[in-house]
Amino acid sequence: MSIEEIILNHDRRGLSALRAYLPADFCHHAAAFCLADRPRRRKAAVIATGFYVSSARAPETDGPPGAIAIGRALRSLGFDIIYVTDRFTMPLLCIDAVGSDAVIDFPIAGHDPSRRFAAHILADVQPSLVIAVERCGLDCKRQYYNMMGEDITMHTAKVDYLFLGRDDTLAIGDGGNEIGMGNLAQHIPAVNSLPGSPSLTSANMLVIASVSNWGAYGLVAALSRLVKRNLLPSVEWEKEMINEMVARGAVDSASGLRRNAVDGFDLEHNAWALTELQRLLATDL
Repeated sequence: MSIEEIILNHDRRGLSALRAYLPADFCHHAAAFCLADRPRRRKAAVIATGFYVSSARAPETDGPPGAIAIGRALRSLGFDIIYVTDRFTMPLLCIDAVGSDAVIDFPIAGHDPSRRFAAHILADVQPSLVIAVERCGLDCKRQYYNMMGEDITMHTAKVDYLFLGRDDTLAIGDGGNEIGMGNLAQHIPAVNSLPGSPSLTSANMLVIASVSNWGAYGLVAALSRLVKRNLLPSVEWEKEMINEMVARGAVDSASGLRRNAVDGFDLEHNAWALTELQRLLATDL
């Protein structure tokens, strides 16, 4: 199987229907984009993540592990890493795994103050990459909705303003309502299982997956191929991350419960994608 086939396996939402609108090897394209030379910019990546689950009043387990995995991989390649989230997901990122990397609490505020806060971050960091992993994106009403169509605007910081009008953005999503899905907004409503009002926030590169963490691992696997070094985390690392994040209040988005699962996949089933990606790299590197 290819990287893309692995991360789109076990598709429960019908997202695979969108694959035809992306390059066949979209993970390779995204990885090459990450490594592209961008003169006069700091070799730094701003990585945004965190998705609020309204039924639990808590963040979900999908997103932060993948964001940290990308951060670890890019740090090993010489990038400075700055994570961005809001107050609900901050506890999940303030863990030992991020080491000395910065974590910024993006305030939940109106559009104008959010635009100014984003501009301040970008001016201060001068990043060469801005990445979103499972981060809800603004729709045509400039609001945020989950997969059930519930309005979570009051619980979601407008980090979209980090992505607008730039040429260095990459996003990972699994449902149609995340930052980056603006790239496919005209196609998403045609898939009955996906949102009728998708996110309109686009990115220069888009990775889609059955689970956003899997998409993050797919990107890291593609980076590994390009640099000829395995940058993927271990299955044990991922399980420890999920366990720790649940202990800090994260929930499985499918059930809304504080259980060691991601999007309805228990730890063993969730580990399938990372196991397959490791197996794939073992034959390549």
